[in-house]
Amino acid sequence: MQQVQFYQDEFTSYLKGFTTHREPVSLYNPINYILQLGGKRLRPVLTLMAAEIFNTNYQKALDAALSIEVFHNFSLVHDDIMDDAPLRRGKETVHEKWSINTGILSGDAMLIMAYQLFENYEPNTFQALAKLFSKTALEVCEGQQYDVDFETRNDVSVSEYLKMIEYKTAVLVGAAMKMGAIVANASEEDQNNIYEFGRNLGIAFQLQDDYLDAFGNPETFGKQVGGDIIENKKTYLYIKALEFSNEDNKAKLSELFSKTLEDNEQKIETVKTIFNESGSANATKTAIEAYTNKAFHVLDFMSISENKKMLLKAFGENLMNRSV
Repeated sequence: MQQVQFYQDEFTSYLKGFTTHREPVSLYNPINYILQLGGKRLRPVLTLMAAEIFNTNYQKALDAALSIEVFHNFSLVHDDIMDDAPLRRGKETVHEKWSINTGILSGDAMLIMAYQLFENYEPNTFQALAKLFSKTALEVCEGQQYDVDFETRNDVSVSEYLKMIEYKTAVLVGAAMKMGAIVANASEEDQNNIYEFGRNLGIAFQLQDDYLDAFGNPETFGKQVGGDIIENKKTYLYIKALEFSNEDNKAKLSELFSKTLEDNEQKIETVKTIFNESGSANATKTAIEAYTNKAFHVLDFMSISENKKMLLKAFGENLMNRSV
């Protein structure tokens, strides 16, 4: 098992061969554009890592890793249209650079291309990958719909929110790891365990993202701190703050999250103060730790060496100690 940077570099090199000139350029140029915008490449790295955890050369998992990355970026293209987002990774979104119709069609093509990559595997592996992919892709759509529904609701519970981030984010992390295990012909038990490791880590990752959005360092976080507050997103922090706050702060939070303001600086500071004073910030950090530990607990049941378990644990700890 190599260092994360090694897998990132190898995957990026493989991706360059995929983003080649194709006709019609009006369909494929937007696809190449979004795929080359960068990002952490977390999911494909996990696929390559999982293959080597189960004693298979990472190169055999490159097409599965690429499928995960193409699908992830497809979902971003369509999410950006739904959110009317102007920027993605600091650059123009596809629908802003081209058009909404282009974003829809190029996104559709990416979903098909993601499936096509499984055709490079033997029938049994193809079937297992496609079955997992179909289940995961549908769950991601369900998660996105929950997220949309929550925008107009004021009664979202913690359990509902956790289900939303599980489907929208965490299942794809779990699937990325399980795909590596499938390519490596790992046992069904190990495939399921590596999936659970990734799923729980994915929930912790999203909760950490929620926390950093409010309390991260603007110089290292990579996007505007307080963005979720500006957009009135009912994150774990918000839901817990409503649960823990006195009546005055509950009313203040509800009022602030029911409007769009011209000057958001005061809004952000007021909300962050309530998050801290109510105990919501600490509760979120506790939840991040709990889901990280759930992921680590799964390692006890995997038939891999102690050294590999320690490497996976170190990866998880680094992910949870990030500032970006």
